[in-house]
Amino acid sequence: MPETLGITLFTLGIALLGTALMLPFGLALAWLLARRAWPGKALVETLVALPLVLPPVATGLLLLKLIGRHGPVGGFFHDAFGLDLVFTWRALVLATAVMALPLFVRAARVAFEEVPHHLEEAARGLGARPWRVFVAITVPLAGRGLAAGLVLAFARALGEFGASVLVAGYLPGRTVTLALGIYHEVQLGRDDRALALVAVSAALAFAALWTAEHWLRRPGASR
Repeated sequence: MPETLGITLFTLGIALLGTALMLPFGLALAWLLARRAWPGKALVETLVALPLVLPPVATGLLLLKLIGRHGPVGGFFHDAFGLDLVFTWRALVLATAVMALPLFVRAARVAFEEVPHHLEEAARGLGARPWRVFVAITVPLAGRGLAAGLVLAFARALGEFGASVLVAGYLPGRTVTLALGIYHEVQLGRDDRALALVAVSAALAFAALWTAEHWLRRPGASR
């Protein structure tokens, strides 16, 4: 039980950090895709959606090449700060952020598209700067959709496995999440322990999905 609790808390922490890491990028991408026409937009849309359709292990392999010690990102952190990314909790955070990003961007883009443009134009007409319009008008009006997308992204981060196993491996006390723990216990034939982790994972996923549905179905969610 203490081991299960530790893995659960670690998974929650990784999912929270991964969701927080992808949030600013997700907001910017969703807003740009919803409100701006620019060269290469279709390409960016496709790239953002790729983790949804690529095998997670393929995404993990690409991420491994990027953040490994000899990769452009991993090499920079190793040379500049002496930090390794792969096979650490940092790799888990990056993997969960990458896998959660498409879900959030899809939900946030729809939410931004549903914000009445005339309200934003009225605020700009009154002299509000673009960032002020975004913070005071756009985000509050899109809030329900953004919140639901955030919860869905968090739920995806909780269950991430395919990319994580490549970039972080299974290192007891260092990189073991619920998904990795389930896989490891099944490999060892300890189905009772695996089922205990499955129960915790299912409960967390159910709570996240129920919360997202609750927010989306609240009265006025489409306004």
